[in-house]
Amino acid sequence: MDWLTQLFKTLNDFVWGVPMIVLILGTGFYLQIRLGFMPLRNIVRGFRMIWRSRRPGDKADGDITPYAALMTALSATVGTGNIAGVATAIAVGGPGALFWMWMTALLGMATKYGEVVLAVKYREKNDHGQWVGGPMYAIKNGLGRKWKWLGTLFALFGGLAGFGIGSMVQSNGIASAMHTAFGLENWVTGVALAVMTGAVVLGGITRIGAVAEKLVPAMCVAYVICVLYVLGVYVDRIPAAFALIFEQAFNPSAATGGFLGSTVLMAIRMGVARGIFSNEAGLGTAGIAQAAGATRDPVFSGLVGMMGTFIDTIIVCTMTGLAIVVSGVWHSGATGAVLSTQSFEAAMPGMGKYVLAVCLSVFAFTTILGWAYYGEKCWTYLVGTVCEKPFRIFWTISAFVGAVATLDFAWLVADTLNALMAIPNLISLLLLSPVIVQLTREYFARKENQ
Repeated sequence: MDWLTQLFKTLNDFVWGVPMIVLILGTGFYLQIRLGFMPLRNIVRGFRMIWRSRRPGDKADGDITPYAALMTALSATVGTGNIAGVATAIAVGGPGALFWMWMTALLGMATKYGEVVLAVKYREKNDHGQWVGGPMYAIKNGLGRKWKWLGTLFALFGGLAGFGIGSMVQSNGIASAMHTAFGLENWVTGVALAVMTGAVVLGGITRIGAVAEKLVPAMCVAYVICVLYVLGVYVDRIPAAFALIFEQAFNPSAATGGFLGSTVLMAIRMGVARGIFSNEAGLGTAGIAQAAGATRDPVFSGLVGMMGTFIDTIIVCTMTGLAIVVSGVWHSGATGAVLSTQSFEAAMPGMGKYVLAVCLSVFAFTTILGWAYYGEKCWTYLVGTVCEKPFRIFWTISAFVGAVATLDFAWLVADTLNALMAIPNLISLLLLSPVIVQLTREYFARKENQ
């Protein structure tokens, strides 16, 4: 077993190493250039379109509204990465890592836009008459049958990774948070999670979307309010915190307190890796959800979908990072959710750990729901719709198993497979980039002539 663990550690270091970071950032930069930085120029328009997408119109084809599709995608991305992931990035790479998370998100908006455009452009209907899409369908229908093996790889990596990173790892984090904060036994949390997960997941995308469009905005707003309280306590430190973030992005500090020191490369690597882990730009997952959205144009869906990256990283992750920096706990030597907890406890003595435990649990639970849809669509691509009900049952069971099991190896394997999903997706984005550019030009040309 030790040799297998070491094998996956070596593979994980490689797939999340510099080559992958360069590939993901390079694809985002390339698409931004090809699109004339259109995603960055249309952030305000994107927010307006999110509001409009709640009612897509009579002629739009899809199973749920684009707004519900975005909330489903956000339910999968706004999770432990926004709390534990940001904290880890700062603990290892210093406050400057937050700057590189921002850069990853701004480039990732173009990547996410392209993923969604292709997912909607090349989506198809399954045996039940429901719209399905994502990188596997973009590869099959966009690049042709000779590339189908690449789509199969994406679906296989996604289908396997989902049970780990999308279900068991999340439920394990919830159980740990509930036990630490409230003393609940893991099995109690596991049973509760299984019941709640089954109640939503067994209803398919319609029920997942219905829950996500109510729960995700509420949890994001509630979390932002909690962090604003922390920032309010340390309001006089906010300007210095921003100055520290920008300074250490290019000139990280040496060891201080429990902080072991960092380098520019480490700040970049941690910021980019944790940013990608949080917003999933480059992994191709958002397109799977957005393909189910009712829409008359792939570009409309792309403009809505790209805002998920902005909301996840520029808003939610920034709030976590600022709380850690202004509270002064970033050099304590702690990492992960413990570091985030320290920042909340510093501002809310005696209550902070409970507040963060609840926030972390809700974030992780929505991730379980979002990834349930991703995993299901990966497996139905591989073996057909016959697997839908068995998958949902196994997914519900996995939520319980994750809460009561030790998952160090499972996390390692899932994290590795999660990274491997990016490779087929990025290849398809680069090869189909002319389609993305053409559809974008046609859309805005029509808008100018209306």
